[in-house]
Amino acid sequence: MIKRLLILLLVLQAVLVGLLATGLYYWWRPAWEATLSPPATAAFYAACGLLALLLVRLLISANNFYLSWRAGSITPPAHALNPLSAAGLFWHEFHSSMLTSSYYMLRPVGMQLVPGAQGMPVLLIHGYACNSGYWLPMSKLLKQARISHYGIDLEPPGAPIDDFVPQVRAAVERLRRETGSAQVILLAHSMGGLVARAYLRRHGDADIARVITLGTPHHGTALAHLGPGSNAAQMRRDSAWLASLAASEANTQRTLISSIYSVHDNIIAPQDSSDLPGARNLVFGAIGHVALGRHPEVMRCTLREIAAAAQCDFV
Repeated sequence: MIKRLLILLLVLQAVLVGLLATGLYYWWRPAWEATLSPPATAAFYAACGLLALLLVRLLISANNFYLSWRAGSITPPAHALNPLSAAGLFWHEFHSSMLTSSYYMLRPVGMQLVPGAQGMPVLLIHGYACNSGYWLPMSKLLKQARISHYGIDLEPPGAPIDDFVPQVRAAVERLRRETGSAQVILLAHSMGGLVARAYLRRHGDADIARVITLGTPHHGTALAHLGPGSNAAQMRRDSAWLASLAASEANTQRTLISSIYSVHDNIIAPQDSSDLPGARNLVFGAIGHVALGRHPEVMRCTLREIAAAAQCDFV
């Protein structure tokens, strides 16, 4: 469903670019335009329309950073930004958002059984308003490491988080069956980490070797008030669902979790909402929310956590 909605959104954006370009052609005719050939004129106005669309996307991204800053936690001095690193943070997050929404999510990952696979298989669980295409860069890295994996698509997009648990259960069983592995590793981004915890609450951890979460709002996020759907309401700060989830968890289950997050997350605010007591918390800086799934440092860290889980080598 997300892929179909994304295609529709991309088509609508293309139509808007065309309408804007046409409007500019009829209402804004600079004198030097007469020196252009008809193809060059068309290209010029199309480029203007595209630039306008990119500007809107830039403003949306900037607004997310502003809102997350207003509701944010105190940034540790070790992760303080200078103007250059702040610009790099914004650009990488904007670039990641554009790639994810315009390319990655058009290519769902699905089941990836690697010949001669090593280690434990990994189940990839995407976050809010995404699909398994979010994991395309990670999937390439897992293939290089010869790790079989399966990216599932949670449906429908706005359902309560507990409604996704049966889908994860079926995916875990399928991945175990296809690989012959007794256990799997859950790798989850954003809301997907809450889905993984809800899975542990209902089914326990017998089939799960490790849960690795990237930018998960374990204690909720202020920006969830802006999102539609039952799952967005459950991710709000101090929601009854989050309180119930935390109260139902055994301490031993928290030790199964590695929570990787950024103190500059532009969607999870306050950013220390991703810090989960009892879990293995791994903190980064100068990385945005969407960028967590494709940032080289985070991907290398994730791969180390996967390898350590296969060796039962956590300290």
